[in-house]
Amino acid sequence: MSYAEVCKEPVQNGSSVVSEPPGVKLAAAKGSESQGKVSAYERINGAIGKAPDQPEQPIQNTGIQSPGSQRSKKQKQAQVDKEASKRVNGVKSGIANLYGDGVLEKEYEESDGNYLTSTRSPKGYQTALAQDEKEKTRAKSDRTSKDELVSGRQAGSGWSSSPIRWAPLNVPLQRRLQTLAVLCHTLSIVGLLTVFFLLCAMPLLWPLLIPYLLYTLFSQASTSGQLSRRSHRFRCLPIWSLFASYFPARLHRSQVLAPTRKYIFGYHPHGIISHGAFAAFGTEALGFSQLFPGITNTLLTLDSNFRIPMYREYALSLGLASVSRESCENLLSRGGINKEGMGRAITIVVGGARESLAGQPHSLKIVLKRRKGFVKLAIRTGADLVPTIGFGENELYDQATAESHPLIHKTQLLVKKFLGFTVPLFHARGVFNYDAGFLPYRRPMNIVVGRPIQVEQRSKPDEKYIDEVHERYMKELVRVWDEWKDTFAQDRKEELQIIE
Repeated sequence: MSYAEVCKEPVQNGSSVVSEPPGVKLAAAKGSESQGKVSAYERINGAIGKAPDQPEQPIQNTGIQSPGSQRSKKQKQAQVDKEASKRVNGVKSGIANLYGDGVLEKEYEESDGNYLTSTRSPKGYQTALAQDEKEKTRAKSDRTSKDELVSGRQAGSGWSSSPIRWAPLNVPLQRRLQTLAVLCHTLSIVGLLTVFFLLCAMPLLWPLLIPYLLYTLFSQASTSGQLSRRSHRFRCLPIWSLFASYFPARLHRSQVLAPTRKYIFGYHPHGIISHGAFAAFGTEALGFSQLFPGITNTLLTLDSNFRIPMYREYALSLGLASVSRESCENLLSRGGINKEGMGRAITIVVGGARESLAGQPHSLKIVLKRRKGFVKLAIRTGADLVPTIGFGENELYDQATAESHPLIHKTQLLVKKFLGFTVPLFHARGVFNYDAGFLPYRRPMNIVVGRPIQVEQRSKPDEKYIDEVHERYMKELVRVWDEWKDTFAQDRKEELQIIE
């Protein structure tokens, strides 16, 4: 039984003690105040707090007892004495030990025969209230378990709040094939090299594999400039159309190029894997031959890629060649309409591995200020320079920045210095999810080919002329950016920066 319930028990003299802790209620009995008299509250308000035998505590609750008008004062006094005999320390004996010592109750007699009763909270009152709340909660829980239907946790709810977004099962077949095409190209080196090692595990094939391995190490097919292994049919396979439509990628020209000249396309930026350069110049998926008829373009890559068994066959079939100086000069001076390179073009990713480390989404940092080797090559061979920007190339991957991971960045630069290439610490999406993996994001790419910069052929170009052509090249590159940035780079966070 709670304290509030106990305090509502009737008193023997017919009145009731009303107590609603905490708080103080002092009220006079009905009819105790009359016109011209001082109220009972005013007469005894200070008496309770100033009683010598009572501690200074706030008065919590009060009630008023009114005896019947028929009783005499003696009868009332006898009733009070009888009631007091049933009390312990001024408290009813049935209540005194309910919450421990400290419950006080006292009556004050008015001159008009009314009684004022005051009570104070016991020491264990708050503890008792807490116990009552626990009992109520337990009782409610018991009722719930018996009367209401309670459900357990929902299976799979954690997957809906997972930081990784998984691809649904009802993805259209075309999108699945696009992902497969990009996956095959991205894993081409690893996949083909794995096939070669599996073949090496068969001793019966060793008489064929050993000569092939020696041929791979000493072959000059990637530097001869003859493009004898190039296959137009392989470059036009439908798989490359799926590859390009994955992003999707588009190729744009600023001006028609004459097939009677030769060209060096400078592609910017490098990005992580240069998917835009491969789609535009390594295949016919974006229609290079239709946009630039009569021109045979060759995408250049590291010479070490042509020393990888089986992968070199894949690259040579696409018409790729080595980026070495010998290969570039042979491509621009042999073959073509006049067998001297007329109608030939090469594409160089000028920034190289160093530029790949600076590739961050929504920005374009180009490593170009000290890159003048391709300008010297253009002057010696008489090839026009064509600046090209791949809008969206840097958006395909996220990678660790030099500011957040300085030690990793220094290690990458050290690897590049000794090996000629580096491995960016990057991530994008996976095959079956959209947030973790090595496949590029599905974000649009637009490769814009600028206007050609005509170059005067000189066998021994001087530094002044090299700087002049280099400056014209950078101006045209900036022009392409300024003209198309609001169309193809609307979500950029910063403008074009030419560094190093």
